[in-house]
Amino acid sequence: MLVAAAVCPCPPLLVPEVAAGAAHELDPARAACADALGVLAASRPDLLIVTGPAGPAERGLYPAGSPGTFAAFGVDLAVRLGDPAAGSSAPDRPLPASLAVGAWLLARARWSGAPVEGLGVEEPLSADRCAEAGRELALRADRVALLVMGDGSACRTVKAPGYLDERAVDFDAAAFRALGAADPAALGALDEELARELRVAGRAPWQVLAGAARGTGLAGRLLYEDAPYGVGYAVAAWS
Repeated sequence: MLVAAAVCPCPPLLVPEVAAGAAHELDPARAACADALGVLAASRPDLLIVTGPAGPAERGLYPAGSPGTFAAFGVDLAVRLGDPAAGSSAPDRPLPASLAVGAWLLARARWSGAPVEGLGVEEPLSADRCAEAGRELALRADRVALLVMGDGSACRTVKAPGYLDERAVDFDAAAFRALGAADPAALGALDEELARELRVAGRAPWQVLAGAARGTGLAGRLLYEDAPYGVGYAVAAWS
């Protein structure tokens, strides 16, 4: 059963070594992520699952200790999913960038609680399939927590990666309200096609969360909301 969730953005720029001289610009987001991870730790889960967007070759489950790297972003920095010692028996399949950022957040928070696993979710996965995946995750242990990595629209300004789309602000506002209110129904109802047009990296992972949280009665708090670099970022905690 799902007992807690933290929702965090997943840009590699969240890692200061990647952001370099611009690292301070995301300090508020990092602080909010740390607070959200504190909620996960306080829930005392039996299993923590990190889920985030992944490419076609990156989808699926990642065991504890799976390796990640930020070499593709020009930084010689490696991470492991959860306990680094678990990597001795883990396959060498590298984490997608979103899960690598999640692994970095956990290492930064000195996570020492429950075992950690990962799930890469491909963007085109339908809302129904996302919900089904979430329900399956919630049954993995008596007390399951989720660290959900994902960004809002990348079309918030003319300098955004997807340029400006005037629909982006309203989409992100609705999604972030649902995240802050811990509203699985509203998350599950997010428009898949519109999310794709607006380059929303978090839609599928958020709908996985929606499936896992149905019927749990968790309460939510929105800890951070902004759109630096023209991309919508939100941090929320459910418990």
